[in-house]
Amino acid sequence: MANPTTIIGKKHLVDSLILRGINIVKVFGPEHGFRGNASNGAKVADEKDPATGIKIISLYGSKKKPSAADLSDVDIMIFDIQDVGCRFYTYINVLRDVMDACAENNKELLILDRPNPNGYLVDGPILDMKLKSGIGQFPIPIAHGMTIAEFAQMINGEQWLPEHRVCKLKIIPVKNYTHDMEYILPVKPSPNLNTQQSIMLYPSTCLFEGTILNLGRGTYFPFTVLGSPALKDKFSFSFTPAGIPGMSETPLHMNQACYGIDLRKYDIGQLRKTKRINLEWMISMYNAYPDKEKFFDRTQSKEMGNIDVLAGVYDFRNQIISGATVKQIQDSWEPKLSEYKTMRKKYLLYR
Repeated sequence: MANPTTIIGKKHLVDSLILRGINIVKVFGPEHGFRGNASNGAKVADEKDPATGIKIISLYGSKKKPSAADLSDVDIMIFDIQDVGCRFYTYINVLRDVMDACAENNKELLILDRPNPNGYLVDGPILDMKLKSGIGQFPIPIAHGMTIAEFAQMINGEQWLPEHRVCKLKIIPVKNYTHDMEYILPVKPSPNLNTQQSIMLYPSTCLFEGTILNLGRGTYFPFTVLGSPALKDKFSFSFTPAGIPGMSETPLHMNQACYGIDLRKYDIGQLRKTKRINLEWMISMYNAYPDKEKFFDRTQSKEMGNIDVLAGVYDFRNQIISGATVKQIQDSWEPKLSEYKTMRKKYLLYR
């Protein structure tokens, strides 16, 4: 199970293993594809890797998990994909599906763990499972504070596989890692998380997918700017989204100047210090928006997401509309968030 983050030094793991005489019978690819050139949400087809001739099976197209036939000639499955520590980032869903296929077919899963760049952050409302979706599959907060291998142990331990199956795991841990450690990703984990700044802002700014604001899709700096044409009289900073193949072909407010805020130079140290998702941006942008009834109204564009699904709870939308404070919103996440933090400790490999 691999994508462009599956590297050793500057060489792809697949290429390294082939050079060492390992017989790789197939590669499975997640959202964005094995080589990472598909847009967010775009279906990915099976293909042959032009570099190696190896068969590539997409798990973001006609199927979500390997079939018994796919695994019939497999001795061991390797999972090596860089995650960013957020509930709405789909690679933890892929992990669960691969674990389930391995458990069903009695295959061992070897996880090559990688640091979580947002490992310091455990925050957000716990997903109401009535809002389960492609961007929310587990009863966890927005930022889960775990590496892929730790999360795999949680999937097994909390019995999140169907029929309480358990996947046989072998984990290669990261040396000298702690959750608070700053980790600069050597490869972008997906097309729209293309800078370290976007990765660090992602737990806070991805919520704007459920608003009428463009969050930088259709630019080369997604998740680091926020704006709308309707805010022209409120902000001087502007950007103009355009269709960008492989990133965002039809962004919200395409070819229109969007006015708002620029977070490209925002000090991430502020987030690290508070260890909280930033809610002030959502509150201030809602307060600045002239036609508040349209702020969360998805009927305006198919490019808008569902804020309830993104937040993972029904309360969040109403809290913003009613003028709740940051503290009031954060307090509403308890006691479930603290209960999650306690449960999480059972599965940690790193301090």
